[in-house]
Amino acid sequence: MKIAHEETFGPVAPLIRFTSEDEVIRRANDIEYGLASYFYTNDLSRMYRVSEQLEYGMIGINDPAPFAVQAPFGGIKESGVGREGGTEGIEDYLVVKMTSVQIRQ
Repeated sequence: MKIAHEETFGPVAPLIRFTSEDEVIRRANDIEYGLASYFYTNDLSRMYRVSEQLEYGMIGINDPAPFAVQAPFGGIKESGVGREGGTEGIEDYLVVKMTSVQIRQ
């Protein structure tokens, strides 16, 4: 399906059958885009395990809209570099310096 290999913007919810957790993670990551992904589970260990393996900038777990003004917004892969919003959104405009001073008496 075309929708399984493109970054669709719009209210679309494709349903794709899978037989194992490993298969669905592999299929989800087998795309050049990585803005957002979503999944639903009641299993806390699955929540951590799957979210760590998904290659997306934002992941909604039991949350269809994982966005907030104070949180970073952005993707990975071909879905963008950098973040908007949150403290991470300003980092591209900053120059970080480290100054070390030792005072000896």
